[in-house]
Amino acid sequence: MEQALVRKGEPRDLPATLDLIRELAVYEKAPDAVITTVESMEKDGFGPDKVFDLWVCELEGEIVGIALCYVRYSTWNGRCMYLEDLVVREAHRGKGYGALLFEEVMRETRKKGYAQMQWQVLDWNEPALNFYRKYRATLDGEWINGILTQKDIEGAGF
Repeated sequence: MEQALVRKGEPRDLPATLDLIRELAVYEKAPDAVITTVESMEKDGFGPDKVFDLWVCELEGEIVGIALCYVRYSTWNGRCMYLEDLVVREAHRGKGYGALLFEEVMRETRKKGYAQMQWQVLDWNEPALNFYRKYRATLDGEWINGILTQKDIEGAGF
């Protein structure tokens, strides 16, 4: 593995971050689903009311991977780290960069004293499932995700 640097993300990293998010959306068969912008991510990740943290994996000045996380609250367990996205550019997958990012999030979870680290993975994404199994992660297929979009909420009629 070439020498990679994992560091906290900065606003200047957001264009590459958004490119990686779009790459993930294509991989997950939802290429038109990304509506986030660099501007909204800058506000949400680096503004006064920030809601997420970002780590980047940099290789020779190029961002080849990201981990985007936030704190969620479990009524059963308290504070938990939620890993929203772990993405490594396709050309750099299988080289250990995802592990560097994942382990950095694990360290942050431990440092903050959070009860758990959580994430979602698609049931057909076998490479990701195998990656998480290496960490002896519990992969719970019991829960069903519920989502209401802004459009759904506006059309709810209340």
